[in-house]
Amino acid sequence: MTIKKYVTDCELIAIPKIPDTRGNLSVIEKDVIPFEVKRVYYLYDVPAGAERGGHAHIQQKEFLIALSGSFDVILNDGTNTKTVTLNKPFEGLFITESIWRELKNFSSGSVCLVLASDVFEESDYIRDYQEFLSK
Repeated sequence: MTIKKYVTDCELIAIPKIPDTRGNLSVIEKDVIPFEVKRVYYLYDVPAGAERGGHAHIQQKEFLIALSGSFDVILNDGTNTKTVTLNKPFEGLFITESIWRELKNFSSGSVCLVLASDVFEESDYIRDYQEFLSK
């Protein structure tokens, strides 16, 4: 049985930042994010006006970081929506399972890094919004 998740279960998490005159360093290890990372991918060269996401995961959790530039993440639990703007490489958005997400308003040159709790499994995706609402 799946426990209902809400947009309030998603949260911004600070990534430890080590400042240095030569440039800052941020590190994700141990307990920075609430899951073990099994896949890493990134989005870049997103054309102006294009959108990414448009799906939910049944079990997978994700952590999104704007390594460069900015973009909006629209979270939806079937009842509530919440928009989070990511624009700091030392802060990421934890998205729990069972949350619909859309990524929009990518700035020129933006890079979205995604750390995922599992490897790619098409069966874990809900790509139809009406199907998502019926779950």
